[in-house]
Amino acid sequence: MNAVTTFAVEGIHCASCIAKLERGLSGHGGIADARVNFTTKRLRIEHDEAVGLETLKDAIGRVGFEAHPFLGEADTGASRETRELVKCLAVAGFAAMNVMLLSVSVWSGADGATRQLFHWLSALIAIPAVAYAGRPFFKSAWRALRHGRANMDVPISIGVIVACGISIYETSIWGKHAYFDGAVTLLFFLLAGRTLDSVMRARAQDGAAALLRQTAPGALVVQADGTSQWRSAEELAPGMRILVAAGERLAADGEVQDGVSSIDRALVTGESRPEAVAPGSSVLAGTINLDAPITVRVTAAGESTAIADIARLMNAAGGSKSRYVRLADRAARIYAPAVHTLAALSLVGWMIAGADFHQAVTIAVAVLIITCPCALGLAVPVSQVVAAGALMRAGVLIKDGSALERLAEIDVVLFDKTGTLTLGRPEPAGELPLTPDERPLALALARASRHPLSKALASALNRAGVTAAELTDLAEQAGRGVEGVWQGLSVKLGNPRTFGMKVDDATLTTAFQVEGRPPRLLQFRDALRPDAREAVERLRAQSLEAAIVSGDQSNAVADIGRDLALTSNAELSPRDKFEAIEALTARGRRVLMVGDGLNDGPALKAAHVSIAPSSASDVGQTAADLLFLGDRLLPIPIAIAAARRTMRVVRQNLVMAIGYNVIAVPLALAGQVTPLIAALAMSGSSILVVGNAMRLRTAAR
Repeated sequence: MNAVTTFAVEGIHCASCIAKLERGLSGHGGIADARVNFTTKRLRIEHDEAVGLETLKDAIGRVGFEAHPFLGEADTGASRETRELVKCLAVAGFAAMNVMLLSVSVWSGADGATRQLFHWLSALIAIPAVAYAGRPFFKSAWRALRHGRANMDVPISIGVIVACGISIYETSIWGKHAYFDGAVTLLFFLLAGRTLDSVMRARAQDGAAALLRQTAPGALVVQADGTSQWRSAEELAPGMRILVAAGERLAADGEVQDGVSSIDRALVTGESRPEAVAPGSSVLAGTINLDAPITVRVTAAGESTAIADIARLMNAAGGSKSRYVRLADRAARIYAPAVHTLAALSLVGWMIAGADFHQAVTIAVAVLIITCPCALGLAVPVSQVVAAGALMRAGVLIKDGSALERLAEIDVVLFDKTGTLTLGRPEPAGELPLTPDERPLALALARASRHPLSKALASALNRAGVTAAELTDLAEQAGRGVEGVWQGLSVKLGNPRTFGMKVDDATLTTAFQVEGRPPRLLQFRDALRPDAREAVERLRAQSLEAAIVSGDQSNAVADIGRDLALTSNAELSPRDKFEAIEALTARGRRVLMVGDGLNDGPALKAAHVSIAPSSASDVGQTAADLLFLGDRLLPIPIAIAAARRTMRVVRQNLVMAIGYNVIAVPLALAGQVTPLIAALAMSGSSILVVGNAMRLRTAAR
């Protein structure tokens, strides 16, 4: 029988790291499968139960990575890495600014003792800065070399160290040239890209912990003698009986034994309409008891609950994207060996040609510096940053650095209904059929109830400037509604059936009555977002298929589908949505999932890319790759168009970065470029890439 162990792994920076880990471990005895989640830097190993933890750690170590067992969400390795990178970036930035100021003086004609002083001052600033700020690259390069492999950090480290070394040598012999400025500037640019990537990955951590926090921390358990005792959620077990007060969240799955109430099941179905429950009804952890106390017999607790199953689906979906390879990483696979070979050939070739060792080393250093992957490393992240700023101004927030790349590839869009295509807020369907003297009474009753329709009615009457009447003997009865007394007359607001009215279960209705008058049926609707039709039309114009996947009832979903001319799929559980996306993915489709609820979490993670409204649940916001603000849906097609334009610019940047090397490397090999000119050329290529990316400031128009 196989077991599964998850490790937090240090030093994963690119696609080649992922490939080395997965290939290296899959061939190890007792390991059936190894899968890396690049976003979370976690390694999931499926292995024989006989293979122990230390054996797995040793196997990971032999591949060239350090790892420790993942201990849960308290494991803050990603945040520690980000904090460390920010510190290194700050040191490199400070050093680069000061060394550049000194270098400008040298370039302006400082000579003799003055130039020598500026060189030594540059050394005093640059050497400690490089030693501190270069640690992320140096440690990664050392781990790689120690295990007989190379990565992008190896040529970076060699270039920086050798540039500093030759600069110290040049300064000690009163040479004209030192390259401290090139070394620290190179580190600053590369750290900026790596820090950005780390921040984005930290924000993209899976939302399983946020989802599990939606359950209650515990419950009152009824003892055999009739007394009750508080137990944490971890202590609950099937067969226990728990008391759930009105307004309280459930801590476990179960079956209602005593009491009548209504349950907010939006957690699981996304349905805004509360569901009536009575003895025999099933209830789930994380849902909210709205009206009256109930007693529930626990059927599943802890890791066995439906909400825990959703969390597991989200983690599995997050791991399924671990094989995603970014464009810059693809180019980087052959970069390190090529750079090393070129530098070695230039050193050996020039010595064979009769150059002295100093000249040959200087040319080799120039080759290393001029080919340092600054422009290549910036090609993707700088485009993402500029596009992200443009989209932010258009009301779209990007959480994951690779989201734009994936968004540009989609060919199918799936929408949740409630809270996504609709506003997720019940509102009166037309004018309320209440007389002027009834409105204050209805407001007083609505304010006294926790029911979602009562809240919607209170909000509408408040917006209309109605002042609540003074009522006495206010009381709310589970499953019936709220009532009170006004000037000796009974006034009621609640379930239309208690007034003898027949209504469709799929409609959003409540009823109001003043004693002696006929009851008033108040109808509500979950309105479409104001620009939903225009947004769907734009998606069609972008050659995208679109459909609805919802947990709501069939007739409600079908109405929206007809209104927007979309295929609709209703009454889907979180697992149904997850499996629908998995099926599309298996057919080679690239799915964009747009959803807001906790029940959409697995689907948002399983999709090729996902978007949620800013009004979404904490889990929805955490699981999604992008968020859109406000009530408008147009930011979605705007984001897709911006993503496609961004990837065109990214490809242009990659071509320019590679083209720069095609032109510059032969010059460096020919000895026509000093290390100083190499550093300036390297910075110039970075500026060219950044300048091209700045065109994306208008990408979201």
